Amino acid sequence: MSAQEGTIKKGITLSRSVKQFISTLSGLVVLLVIFGIGNRNFVTTGNLLNVAVQTTPILLIAIGQTFVLISGGIDLSIGSNIALAGIMTAMLMKAGVPVPIAILAGLISAAIVGITNGVLVSYGKLPPFIVTLGTMTAVRGITLTLTKGIPISGLPESFNAIGISKTFGIPNPIYIMIIFIIIFGFILAKTKTGRYTYALGSNAEAARLSGVNSSMALIKVYMFSAILAGVAGLVMAARIISAPPTAGMGYELDAVAASVIGGASTMGGEGTIAGTVIGAFIISVLRNGLNLMGISPFIQQIVIGVVIVAAVFFDKIRHND
Repeated sequence: MSAQEGTIKKGITLSRSVKQFISTLSGLVVLLVIFGIGNRNFVTTGNLLNVAVQTTPILLIAIGQTFVLISGGIDLSIGSNIALAGIMTAMLMKAGVPVPIAILAGLISAAIVGITNGVLVSYGKLPPFIVTLGTMTAVRGITLTLTKGIPISGLPESFNAIGISKTFGIPNPIYIMIIFIIIFGFILAKTKTGRYTYALGSNAEAARLSGVNSSMALIKVYMFSAILAGVAGLVMAARIISAPPTAGMGYELDAVAASVIGGASTMGGEGTIAGTVIGAFIISVLRNGLNLMGISPFIQQIVIGVVIVAAVFFDKIRHND
């Protein structure tokens, strides 16, 4: 591919991403207007802050999933990693380990799972779907074995403050969400790691031939996903003041949904953190708005499922064009 062709392709991809972002943002605005008209309680400051807090764990795991999808893979172990980080941190705190050290250990345990995924996908040449399905099952089994299926409660107040306290009137989870949006938005858009991630998803063989260490790049991507799942698990544990071994079940689907709705392609090579932010908020706004309207949670699952299928369908159409 010549430099001119590469520039043209990059321009087309950028234009497509901008159009996708505008389209997704418009969808979010429409939802806000509809639910705002349908129920006045929706647009109260308290409820909007609640929506943002509910979005935090979804967005954290969706950012990680976005990296993985862009690289051409998928991470199904996210939900289990949410539980693992919470369980490990809670067990250590209950054993008297200082909160910061326990948190670090919880995140390291999640990172180990991510590194394992990356090694098996990159060096083992195994399909990401199969690898992460396996680790999802194994890690969930570990959390259930460690706890005998019983949630760990009685966590220190200093830890619980992460999820339930406010700073300047804003719930702490929102600050955590903003910090990680900035960090990983910068990594994806402005660093070699981000460029390599896009390169792997666009054309893995061409990336390798151009000098990209694809194995290390993939390991980083899966490690990012696992760490972000771990952070989400800590936020969730702090919010409910306990660490259940079943935490995060089904969240891997929310992560995929938010990423794809936000413009990440299931075929790899496309996606932005900004789009994922909008995608995550669309899911949270849908759930919150439907709850206020008294819609059954089962119906909500149907709606989210339809939205996921529609997002993948339109992604396919965009690529065919």
